[in-house]
Amino acid sequence: MKTITLTQETKKSLLDDLLKRSPNNYSQYEATVNTIIQNVRENGDRAVFDYTLQFDKFQLTPENIRVTRAEIEEAYTLLDPALIDVLRQSAENIRSFHAKQLRNSWFDAKEDGTILGMKITPIRRAGVYVPGGKAAYPSSVLMNVIPAKVAGVSEIVMTTPPDKEGKVNPGTLVAADIAGVSTIYKVGGAQAIAALAFGTQTIPRVDKITGPGNIFVALAKKAVYGYVSIDSIAGPSEILVLADETANPRYVAADLLSQAEHDELASAILITTSAELATKVSEEVEGFVKNLSRADIIRKSLDNYGYILVARNMEDAIDAVNEIASEHLEILTANPFDTMTRVRNAGAIFLGEYSSEPLGDYFAGPNHILPTNGTARFFSPVNVDDFIKKSSIISYSGEALRKVHSRIELFAGSEGLTAHANSIKVRFENEE
Repeated sequence: MKTITLTQETKKSLLDDLLKRSPNNYSQYEATVNTIIQNVRENGDRAVFDYTLQFDKFQLTPENIRVTRAEIEEAYTLLDPALIDVLRQSAENIRSFHAKQLRNSWFDAKEDGTILGMKITPIRRAGVYVPGGKAAYPSSVLMNVIPAKVAGVSEIVMTTPPDKEGKVNPGTLVAADIAGVSTIYKVGGAQAIAALAFGTQTIPRVDKITGPGNIFVALAKKAVYGYVSIDSIAGPSEILVLADETANPRYVAADLLSQAEHDELASAILITTSAELATKVSEEVEGFVKNLSRADIIRKSLDNYGYILVARNMEDAIDAVNEIASEHLEILTANPFDTMTRVRNAGAIFLGEYSSEPLGDYFAGPNHILPTNGTARFFSPVNVDDFIKKSSIISYSGEALRKVHSRIELFAGSEGLTAHANSIKVRFENEE
């Protein structure tokens, strides 16, 4: 990891470096993705089957594209029963947390006959993309599906790529069953996103697509946004630890590495007011990496996007935290709750030395699908609101409209929209 002094110049350089990882900077793949989307849009299942054979080496047909109940039951036999119990407990924690986010429709009625309100309606059908192979994460299945179920979505469609034998990761299948997925299709990549967005002869069109994926999946989600809603265009994982001299350097190092192992583009950053802590964390990182299974990935991640920033004071450190707007933020200071009140931008905030980031990834309950690449400045974690729609309700009685009609006509007239004004005026033309 590179240890540098935090200044305006080094902060700007760091931000520029991190932004290079954004899916928005991979335009060289957009033409390929757009071709796939257009093909699926025009040819439906035929295009999906062709791409699956090309990329996943499995021949899909209308008969084998859906995961069967027998395949799901088989998946249960392939998992450690203790892991299945953990998945169920994690699901219950996620469900309990997201249930607190539920909104109710509301109406405000006044004596003059004015009724205003908001009608809350869940979307009808949600689509969830789940990566396959080594990138299969049952935890993400739970995080995508359960908020939709809590919101009241009636149909949840999942797509995930098969292996060359047509099998799907058993952890993915068990997690999907526990979470309550309606139907699972053996389709991956940009072609799966296109199928969810536009529908095929087999796969139904959805209203929203959520879930992580590789650069082709991310760019496909970006391309279909507007035809359907999406959660976000996710970039590589990232962690930022904000620490003072009271932090345990061994804990800090371990937590930084928990994200660096995701992939070579993942970023791990420590911002600290203690030069001594910076040195000790660097030493601990070297000690840990030697014994970790994904050491090669971790080293490349740290070489490219691993930083230790030594700040002059906590005020400068927090300013940098807010500008970086990290996906995961751990606060390991003498009073983390006080420090947290000055943080504006972060996807998820972990407070204190026993709130390590993997707690949020797997078990605590808050969603681990978080904004990346600085988008925590304006995006939120996936939540129940992602799966509902809000409709405004407006009802005026004649008496209520009579009191204000001339004001509305004046306003419409000022914009040159005489038909707008007339739509109001005509209701009172016999009273003039």
